Amino acid sequence: MDVVRHVRRAARLACGRKVRTGHAGSLDPLASGVLLCCLGPATKRIGQLMDLTKIYVAEVDLSAFTATDDREGERQQVTIAQPPDEQQVRQALKRFLGDIEQRPPAFSAVHINGKRAYKLARKGEVVEPAARMVRVDAIELISYQFPLLALRITCGKGTYIRSLARDIGKALGTGGHLASLRRTAIGSYTVQQALPLDHFQKPLQMSDLIELT
Repeated sequence: MDVVRHVRRAARLACGRKVRTGHAGSLDPLASGVLLCCLGPATKRIGQLMDLTKIYVAEVDLSAFTATDDREGERQQVTIAQPPDEQQVRQALKRFLGDIEQRPPAFSAVHINGKRAYKLARKGEVVEPAARMVRVDAIELISYQFPLLALRITCGKGTYIRSLARDIGKALGTGGHLASLRRTAIGSYTVQQALPLDHFQKPLQMSDLIELT
């Protein structure tokens, strides 16, 4: 929503009036990359856009688990006798392809008894979101040098890459949390088309907009 506020302000400066603005899928604070923002009538397409396939480049740290399943949480160091080799990693990744059951992170926006999970977790409550089905179309191994594992992941709506990092670590008998994340595409909308956030410090121009087709 911080990004939406910047875009809304730039649109208001350009039009001289408030313009309805929304986003089609949030990003965690640690992540970068593509965030789709819709203006005016295009906000009616948000639900459709959220259903598009997404592509991420992720770095997984296998040395520890964390409370948040990313590098921002308290580390729970894991000691292992022997790091997994590349073949073991490739075999483990195959287990996460297709329609899989995934438990969202405790620090996530899913609802538990009508409340956001992260709000309960921040109060120190034990939070265990229910597992749900998600779709992972592809996982490409970019590089691996223990404890860091770089992946390119193509997936469907609702997939938590933090959960995937955690669960890959469990499958390998190591730790597992997300060290970095960049969303490179949502459907046909790519990071190469994206505008940096500081661009929205000035009024929007028509050349800034991508028409939905």
